[in-house]
Amino acid sequence: MAHNKGKALIIGAGIAGVSSAYYLLQKGWQVEILEQNDLSNNCSYGNAGMIVPSHFTPLAAPGVVAQGIRWMFDSKSPFYVKPSLNSNLISWGLKFLKHSNQNHVNRSASAIRDLNLASSILYNEIAEKEEFNFELTQNGILMLYKTQKVAEEETELAHKAISLGLSVDILDQKGIQELEPNTRMDVIGGINYKCDGHMNPMKLMKQMISYLKNNGVVFHTHHKVTGFETSGSMIKAVIANGKKFTADHFVMTGGSFLPELAQKAGIKIQLMPGKGYSFMHTPENPSNTLNHAALLLEARVAVTPMNGQIRFGGTMELASHHDKINMKRVEGIVRSIPNYLPDFQMHPKQESEIWFGYRPCAPDGLPYLGQSSQLKNLIIAGGGGMMGLSLGPIFGKTVSELANDQKPTVEIKIFDPERFS
Repeated sequence: MAHNKGKALIIGAGIAGVSSAYYLLQKGWQVEILEQNDLSNNCSYGNAGMIVPSHFTPLAAPGVVAQGIRWMFDSKSPFYVKPSLNSNLISWGLKFLKHSNQNHVNRSASAIRDLNLASSILYNEIAEKEEFNFELTQNGILMLYKTQKVAEEETELAHKAISLGLSVDILDQKGIQELEPNTRMDVIGGINYKCDGHMNPMKLMKQMISYLKNNGVVFHTHHKVTGFETSGSMIKAVIANGKKFTADHFVMTGGSFLPELAQKAGIKIQLMPGKGYSFMHTPENPSNTLNHAALLLEARVAVTPMNGQIRFGGTMELASHHDKINMKRVEGIVRSIPNYLPDFQMHPKQESEIWFGYRPCAPDGLPYLGQSSQLKNLIIAGGGGMMGLSLGPIFGKTVSELANDQKPTVEIKIFDPERFS
């Protein structure tokens, strides 16, 4: 590939970082990536692998607050805020409350939908390349429920999705069971968001990294950024491991570590890490396969078939970064599964079987995507929350468009990275 555009330096090798490299490469940039860990474990690996145009409602939706406040103090609940007098959490919480209204939801819905749909199309394009085979399955995600109350809420949401032009079926128990003939479904019904899909995120990340390396992208692992050298409104260099890295354009991803990173460049970005857990399960009876990924709604558990196994994931624990696995939260996930899928007899899990990662959650539930107004050669892409993997490719494509001074394919004004500065 001809390098004539100059050099781009990307901070962070999660899905946003590697997707940015992928699309910058296509536009003729020379690309280097700084990553604070090795390449084997970040949030883009252990997540549920879902592509979700259905998630057009930002996290800061009206019902979340009432529900969240009831759940907040129950450490087994699906949504738990670790009470703390941390000023970041308080400031985040106040902004979250301010955005938890129908008006914000309505204003954001079509922008989030467009971002996810554009990304879904890009996944199809990537999957067609011979270097890639990451079990991409665009056959929908099932939202499953057991209670009348959730059925009513979800049906209303489904009608909203249909009015946004998404492809959706509202199904009763029989309709759901027909879609999943190999496993008993103990639910009263569900919604099939046919616009959604799923994949194997481990395969995607490994293939993406080897594709980039084969095409000349240089990875610097175990390089934690400690500072930025700026001159006027331009970044001149990034300092990591005591070394200076220069470039023409800089891209800041960094997942749930984005606020600390941005702060080093003098930019204020608000995010709380939302810790989630997942584990792999091999069905005792191999014929109990699932055709679709699903969300067990009341339990807030994600279910994704992967490579003959099933990945279960869930919980949202807002607190600062720490490496402790809260087994109470995992137990909450394990216990809820047979209530929906009685053929899956779950055993208690060992700590060694549990993966955890952090979803980068902005207080208004919207990602941060765009050019910095303070630093003219900096692009920020992050804060995808629960949609991070789903949004990877469109983050990357938008980054490459901005770096080339092109108008982005998707309208991104509402995702302004400095909106809380």
